Amino acid sequence: MKYVLVTGGVVSGLGKGVTASSIGVILKACGLRVTSIKIDPYLNTDAGTMSPFEHGEVFVLDDGGEVDLDLGNYERFLDIKLTRDNNITTGKIYQSVIDKERRGDYLGKTVQVVPHITDAIQDWIERVAMIPVDGKEGPADVCVIELGGTIGDIESMPFIEALGQFSYRVGPGNFCLIHVSLVPVLNVVGEQKTKPTQHSVRGLRGLGLTPNILACRSTKVLEENVKAKLAQFCHIPAENIVTLHDVPNIWHIPLLLRDQKAHEAILKELNLLGVARKPALELWTARTKVCDMLHDPVRIAMVGKYTGLSDSYLSVLKALLHASVACHRKLIVEWVAAGDLEDATAIEAPDVYKAAWDLLKGADGVLVPGGFGDRGVQGKILAAKYARENKVPFLGICLGMQIAVIEFARSVLGMCDTNSTEFDPETSHPCVVFMPEGSKTHMGATMRLGSRRTYFKVPDCKSAKLYGNASFVDERHRHRYEVNPDMVSQLENAGLSFVGRDETGRRMEIVELPSHPYFIGVQFHPEFKSRPGKPSAVFLGLIGAACGHLEAVLKYGHASKLLTNGLSNGKPMVKIHQNGNVKPSNGSLNGVYSNGNGVHY
Repeated sequence: MKYVLVTGGVVSGLGKGVTASSIGVILKACGLRVTSIKIDPYLNTDAGTMSPFEHGEVFVLDDGGEVDLDLGNYERFLDIKLTRDNNITTGKIYQSVIDKERRGDYLGKTVQVVPHITDAIQDWIERVAMIPVDGKEGPADVCVIELGGTIGDIESMPFIEALGQFSYRVGPGNFCLIHVSLVPVLNVVGEQKTKPTQHSVRGLRGLGLTPNILACRSTKVLEENVKAKLAQFCHIPAENIVTLHDVPNIWHIPLLLRDQKAHEAILKELNLLGVARKPALELWTARTKVCDMLHDPVRIAMVGKYTGLSDSYLSVLKALLHASVACHRKLIVEWVAAGDLEDATAIEAPDVYKAAWDLLKGADGVLVPGGFGDRGVQGKILAAKYARENKVPFLGICLGMQIAVIEFARSVLGMCDTNSTEFDPETSHPCVVFMPEGSKTHMGATMRLGSRRTYFKVPDCKSAKLYGNASFVDERHRHRYEVNPDMVSQLENAGLSFVGRDETGRRMEIVELPSHPYFIGVQFHPEFKSRPGKPSAVFLGLIGAACGHLEAVLKYGHASKLLTNGLSNGKPMVKIHQNGNVKPSNGSLNGVYSNGNGVHY
């Protein structure tokens, strides 16, 4: 097994996750099998209990693991299926060591950070690296490890020490360290500054790790004299210094690495030059070019609770992007804070209220994503009502589906007081109820999580057609509440159709409104399995309906055919907007390779 370690210096949010994913892409294009590990130095055992405002979205894996959003980048870029153990946290490591100590496995020894914690980290990496993640037998050829945080962080120290030991443990030719650092340009001086990177590399070397390759984040290509200076002071060959400058979209990053022969530098360090082929990135390049040329817009109103931080909905945004590129449309996301649509806002801030409704009414489609808590729920219900009554394409995900059912029960069945027991435990008409196997006392890993099977009960429905007329589909879940099975027959008699259910037939998974051009709600999270070349079916349907080509999408039923045939003569350039302005996100849905929190370098 060969290992590539990606670390970050100077500041956080430089795009280590996208860089690690891109390294995986180019190594895979060279004919190697690749797996990934993300190390997060926080004490939480997983990301499940973290607020999206705190840490971005929680990405859910097939095995139910609630993990860091960077694992979503790995899965999308590499088209692999990772496990919960591919995300290592300080909490997991310490818990495993303490469990061993309680069992007496250390035979009375004093348990310490070195060697017990550091050994546990190394053992975990070696064990997980051997797990196949690409559907083939046997272990991968290369494991790409990303160390979260920034060099110098106190919480990263045990991992730095462990990885230093690990580089000796696996031996020369089996370990390559890539350090992602910042080369800023000060407006006053106007020149690229190398000092932050010099200090970062010095700190890394002082901790026992020597970088083999330097990946420099900068607004523009590194100047030759700057590269020479970095080579001299960081003791790294000039040919091993690559620039990751700002690009129109993040799909360019593997191409940047290839063009600068980064793969050759990595393969040389890993003694794989004689094994690997030249990187075959023709499909990747074609998709990137299409994305850069799009100009016919499709506007999707994203009605959510966390609209202030786009990382909260990263996978949803990526899934919209994948579908938009497949339909040859430039994606414009109109961010609508759900609370701004409510009557209370009309009284307190009428301008905000009007602006929110103008965005909603100007959209070609409406998407209500998942979420927790009752803030903004009434606004989401109003958005679903608007889409239903005005025949606007609508997709509701998880809570978004439950919202659509509540709105239908209130408006069509006349049950004005119907609600979810999550928001009103005393409601006389509980339309959405707590799942019997859930826990109300413990938060972490107590939901219905991971890949579950949904069976189509209505073969001729839009959802089944979008999934290629399949009889069932496996999608990932993350929820505590579900549609009340006792109210299903009443809702269906009024015109709502629950076309997808679980194996028992009592858990509602997909709901459609047959009388509507495109009105679909799903209890699962289809965004987690969307890929650049294989968009999620229901997202593809939403974009197809929003740009007036649903019939073509239903006919072709697969994104590769759409990309081949095209739905327009559009030329792509995908940008995400917030109220008409560029909206930054992790890695870059706004056409800028950025750090995700709106700070551009």
